[in-house]
Amino acid sequence: MMKKIALFAVAATLILVACAQTPQQNNKSTNQQFNNMKKTLVVYFSATGTTKAAAQRLAKEHNADLYEITPEVPYTAADLNWRDKSSRSTLEMKDKSSRPTIKGKCENIAEYDTVWIGFPVWWYTAPTIVNTFIEAHDLSGKVLNVFATSGGSGVEGSAADLKKAYPQYNWGESRLMND
Repeated sequence: MMKKIALFAVAATLILVACAQTPQQNNKSTNQQFNNMKKTLVVYFSATGTTKAAAQRLAKEHNADLYEITPEVPYTAADLNWRDKSSRSTLEMKDKSSRPTIKGKCENIAEYDTVWIGFPVWWYTAPTIVNTFIEAHDLSGKVLNVFATSGGSGVEGSAADLKKAYPQYNWGESRLMND
């Protein structure tokens, strides 16, 4: 009878120890899942504020962080006059190798799994300053999505151009965000 009581006491102790460890193990598992959650970044270039507003909506929708691609030399209204063949934006877009200088760099880009890249459509494609950003950052292993604003063009051509220029990256969806 004493052996049965002793065995029962040992079994009860083992059960209590096992139960006491389960919440800690569950917490570790939960913490690992939390730390492994995917982070999203919305990167955008906005010449007039339209794309910035779209980026803010997209960031809210995806609970994402925001990063603005800021030109070293801001664009003026004259620079953006697409009817002027000598305007800055026209000259940049005519020269496919143009890479306007940007201020800074997104230092924590490695933290993100998904990056949305947004811009106004210029001459049916992304402004060359977007290429400056892409070429300045290691976007390997990330899903890159494209969003754009436009007065009359779709986003498909812009997305196709970026995929063709940077085939080493994993390109996902594209979205036109004019509203």
